[in-house]
Amino acid sequence: MRWRAPVAAFAAAAIGLSLIAAPAAVAQENDSSPGIPTPAAGGAAPQADLADIEDEVMCPICGTALGLSESPQADRERDFIRGLIAEGRTKEEIKDALVAEYGDEVLAVPEPEGFDLAAWLVPGIAILLAAVAIAIGLRRWRRTGRGGSAPAPEATDGSDAERLDADLARYDL
Repeated sequence: MRWRAPVAAFAAAAIGLSLIAAPAAVAQENDSSPGIPTPAAGGAAPQADLADIEDEVMCPICGTALGLSESPQADRERDFIRGLIAEGRTKEEIKDALVAEYGDEVLAVPEPEGFDLAAWLVPGIAILLAAVAIAIGLRRWRRTGRGGSAPAPEATDGSDAERLDADLARYDL
């Protein structure tokens, strides 16, 4: 039974590392991640389409995904994207043009560097800390459960017993 503590510690460390490393792995696999070039099939640049870009950029006015926004600014942003698609620009070039036009907050996915790295790390660290707190709490709870039986009930005097019997008799069906 002594092997449980090291195994639990190893499991917690593995889960913590996977939570911290997962956003970076997703960012590398996801072609929507800014700054990561997309390998093209056959050497040709992939053709971008509006639907593919809309879910990866935000409306700068209302702060929602462009695909969900119905503001006039979102319509102007869609027209801007359509113009860039008509020019034959790739998805990354369109995103770079959007950042140049509207700023970094137009991207729905934060950059995995600098201060924006906190958007990837803080949730993972919070989950790891919560898991550690739960593990410590469970360990303490189990340890107190081994102490023995429940405390003995207080002795009742005769008047309490009579009152209890009377109350119980009222509820008999």
